[in-house]
Amino acid sequence: MTNVELSEVVNLSPSPCLLRVKKLQAEGYIQGYSARIDMAKLGQALTVFTEITLKNHRQLDFARFITAIEKIDQVIECHLVSGGYDYLVKFVTAGIDEYQTIMERLLDLDIGIDKYFTFVVLKSPLIKVHLPLASLLQQ
Repeated sequence: MTNVELSEVVNLSPSPCLLRVKKLQAEGYIQGYSARIDMAKLGQALTVFTEITLKNHRQLDFARFITAIEKIDQVIECHLVSGGYDYLVKFVTAGIDEYQTIMERLLDLDIGIDKYFTFVVLKSPLIKVHLPLASLLQQ
């Protein structure tokens, strides 16, 4: 959305609107901008969610895992979660073979993975790209 379009939506003139956006950027509320890519146009792509449980739960074990996972370009999200496993990791790969190669490499690195469970995405009927700001800001 252009600044002019945004200014119309929020009922400000373009100049004050741009100043507010720049202030939000400077204060860290806006961390960056990105493009939405049509994955189907790229050819074959596989999205996989993986539950990963570590053998040990010391700070060093978590740090070693994160250091290794950060280096993998196909990892696009990694969440430390509560419950029956430690991390939920989202991969986007060229296919199941590439995913399996990545997982085998992670196991060979001996970074403390005890077990993992793989969930292959068959279809994504809903993907939102916005945050529910109205309800978040009411708090």
